[in-house]
Amino acid sequence: MEGVTTAASRWLDLEGTANSRDLGGLPLEGGGVTAAGVLLRSDNLQDLSPAAVRRLVDDLGVAVVVDLRTRVEVELEGPGPLVEDGRLEIRHRDLYAEVGEMTDAGAFPWIAARDRTGEETPAVAAYLGYLRDRPDSILAALRDIAHAPGAVLVHCAAGKDRTGVVIMLALAVAGATREAITGDFLATGERIAPLMARLRASPTYGADLRGRSDEAHAPRPETMARVLGVLDERHGGPLGWLEEAGFGDDDAAALRRRLQSS
Repeated sequence: MEGVTTAASRWLDLEGTANSRDLGGLPLEGGGVTAAGVLLRSDNLQDLSPAAVRRLVDDLGVAVVVDLRTRVEVELEGPGPLVEDGRLEIRHRDLYAEVGEMTDAGAFPWIAARDRTGEETPAVAAYLGYLRDRPDSILAALRDIAHAPGAVLVHCAAGKDRTGVVIMLALAVAGATREAITGDFLATGERIAPLMARLRASPTYGADLRGRSDEAHAPRPETMARVLGVLDERHGGPLGWLEEAGFGDDDAAALRRRLQSS
C-alpha cells in the first residue's frame, strides 16, 4: 500500500531511549495511512542527551509530552532534561497506583491477584485495570493528542504497557486496522533486550525487575487480541468504550483529523 511504512523505518534513534518510534504510516480501514510526525511513543525520557532533546523539539516539533508514569516514578527520577529545557509542555496522566517495591514496573503479579474475574493473564488484567480504574487519565491523554499545537510524544517507563493501551485507543479512533494496532504493539519486542537492560540499570526500576527475564516482558499478540476482544464483547469495540467513558464526538473528530494523513 502506498505510504505504508515498515516498523524499521518508524524507529527513532534518540540517544538515551531504547523504544522510541513514530506512529505514522500505519494502514487505515478503507485505505490511507496514519500521519507521520504527529504522534510518537517512547520509553522513559529521563536519559535523553542534549542532542536528542534538540531533535525532539527542533526537528520533530514535539510540543506536548504525555507522561503516564506514577507520581512515585516521577519523584524518584527527578527533573529530567525536557523539564530543564522548558520548551515543551509535560502533562502527567497516571494510569494506576504503585504496587511494586518502589514503582509499578513489577506490578503484574499483584494486579493479577486483584483481577475481579480471576480469568485473565496478568498483562490483560493490567490493561483492563487501566481502563477500569483511570478512564479520566486515558481520556485526558487522548485529548492531549487531539488538541496539541504540535507533535505529541506519549511515554511511560518501558513504553510498552501503559503507553500501549493509550496508543491502541488513539489508533482505533484514527481508524487503523486491527493488524496495524497489534503490529505496533508487538514492535516493542524488537527492542526488548536493550530496553530491559536500560530499566534494570536504573535505581528506580531495577529492584522491581530483579530476577525476571527479558522474554517475560516481551509483548505478545494474544494480549492485545484479548483486550480488543473484551472491548468488543462488553462495549462494541474501543470506540464504544470511549463513548461510554465520555470521549465526545468533537474530541474524536479532532483526534482523527490529527492522525489521518491528508
